[in-house]
Amino acid sequence: MDTRVAVISIIVESPDSVEKLNSLLHEYGQYIIGRMGIPYREKNISIISIAIDAPQDAINTLSGKIGKLDGITSKTAYSNVVTKAETES
Repeated sequence: MDTRVAVISIIVESPDSVEKLNSLLHEYGQYIIGRMGIPYREKNISIISIAIDAPQDAINTLSGKIGKLDGITSKTAYSNVVTKAETES
C-alpha cells in the first residue's frame, strides 16, 4: 500500500484527554517517524507535532480520532511525498 508523509499538529487544552491521545498515538506507533511535545505553561496548554509516514487511510483515521477528543484541536498537513508500495514478484 502506498504511504504518504504528513505532519499532525495537536494542541492539548484539557489534560483529561492526554491518556486517550497517548493511547491513539501508541496504536499508530508503527507509522510515527517522530514526535515533539512542548508544554506552554503560561497558557496551560501543550503543543504536539507528529511526523508520520503511513497509508492515506491510516493518516485520515488517526487525525479524525484525535480531532474527536475533548479539549484537543488538531490539523494535518500532507506532503506530496508518496512512496509506492513494492509489488511482489
